[in-house]
Amino acid sequence: MKNILQAARGRLVAACAAGLLSVAGVAGAADYQVQAMIDELTLSHGFAREQLEALFAEAERKQAILDAISRPAERVKPWKEYRPIFLTEARIARGVDFWREHREALTRAEQEYGVPAEVIVAIIGVETFYGRNTGNYRVLDALTTLCFDYPPRAPFFCQQLSEFLQLSREEQIDPLQLSGSYAGAMGLPQFMPGSFRAYAVDFDSDGRIDIWNNPVDAIGSVASYFKRHGWTTGAPVVSRAQVQGERVEEGLNPGLDPLHNVGQLRELGWQPAEALADELPVTAFRFEGEAGDEYWLGLPNFFVITRYNRSTMYAMAVHQLAGELSRARGLK
Repeated sequence: MKNILQAARGRLVAACAAGLLSVAGVAGAADYQVQAMIDELTLSHGFAREQLEALFAEAERKQAILDAISRPAERVKPWKEYRPIFLTEARIARGVDFWREHREALTRAEQEYGVPAEVIVAIIGVETFYGRNTGNYRVLDALTTLCFDYPPRAPFFCQQLSEFLQLSREEQIDPLQLSGSYAGAMGLPQFMPGSFRAYAVDFDSDGRIDIWNNPVDAIGSVASYFKRHGWTTGAPVVSRAQVQGERVEEGLNPGLDPLHNVGQLRELGWQPAEALADELPVTAFRFEGEAGDEYWLGLPNFFVITRYNRSTMYAMAVHQLAGELSRARGLK
């Protein structure tokens, strides 16, 4: 990290001359926040103040990032429009090719972590189209913009900024060179920095973790993430439900955490297509589908998928893409 940041020191002079350090395009309160972040990183994580100041002097506020985070697709589009984005012939075909190319790594990940190959492939397919779209924003710009200029989730993104700087130091990666999504997600599986540090693995045992250019490490890291979040091998993901009666709406979940078990939902007029134990906690939700409303019960493995992205539509897209990939491979 020392060598990486030394080159930026000369560019710090002008910023320091004014007595304030700003993320480019940000002024006022953000100056204080940057200094507070530097204080925290210096005191708690052993960074050198001068190096951090040089790095933050290079960060740029991006209005496009603030615009993008205010309108993610899963919050704007109904299911009947969201699903076709990911369930396409091209994405399925490329997924089958990716599966064949990395069959050995996927088989090993399934054996070691208990996560089906098709789910791992579907995650990478939904996130980046198997590496085609990994993001065009500098991760540093994304995280500083959201940390210092997006109050609704500033604590989360400030934590991710800290995690990013720590992983850059640990992995000896230039933090000014890494690109990702508007939210700072990185690599083929779009891990946030905190997820990288907690769950990413060196799956090919070459001495470094590379989720940007190494599909094997990306595959192992996705499997590791799912296993650590409670994936149950062989368990189902969702169950379609038939509904009737005047109390159906009472069963719907306003969020992702399960509020009812299957037995309670039966009393409210929900009937799952599969045989499920009454005591099983589930997330009940409704989608606006092409043929009308769809009612679903998200089971524990569905909840695990939502740990990757906190959206029922995202989780369902992953699940259904995984099913299509399996069928295309002739496995189902």
